[in-house]
Amino acid sequence: MALINPNQYTKQFRDVEDKVADGITGFAGNMKFVYFHVIWFGFWIAAGLGLLGAGYEFDKFPFGLLTMVVSLEAIFLSTFVMISQNRASEKSEIRSQLDYETDLQAEREIAIIMRTLVRIAEKDGVDIKDLTAEMDEVKHLAKREADRRAEARSKRRQKAKESPAKA
Repeated sequence: MALINPNQYTKQFRDVEDKVADGITGFAGNMKFVYFHVIWFGFWIAAGLGLLGAGYEFDKFPFGLLTMVVSLEAIFLSTFVMISQNRASEKSEIRSQLDYETDLQAEREIAIIMRTLVRIAEKDGVDIKDLTAEMDEVKHLAKREADRRAEARSKRRQKAKESPAKA
């Protein structure tokens, strides 16, 4: 059985906008981005204060244009970050689904192996009751854990339904 690599699987669905958003987010989440801004802001402020000469004073104190540019940059960067986070969330969901499918396939294969082992043991007259009892215990523990998680989810949902009603 060939397993699917979730990274390769999701890459095939990326369009140009996704690639641009990931590239910008990747650069914005890098120290080079910080260094670039330190230099850019330093020159901008130095020019605005007249430290680079009177001919370069295009945005004097209190730097209204710089404030507007930085605000627009923040708006766009936050949008790109949200786009990348949404894609990461989709990738995580795909990975979870693939993990589930892999676990399900492994469970089926283990069941086949166990049935085969039981048949071989019966044919050869080998007592494997201790192994089958242990497998039954594992199944019982897994069922108990699944029931516990389902109960916890149910309680959280019930609590969430009650919370807005109280507000």
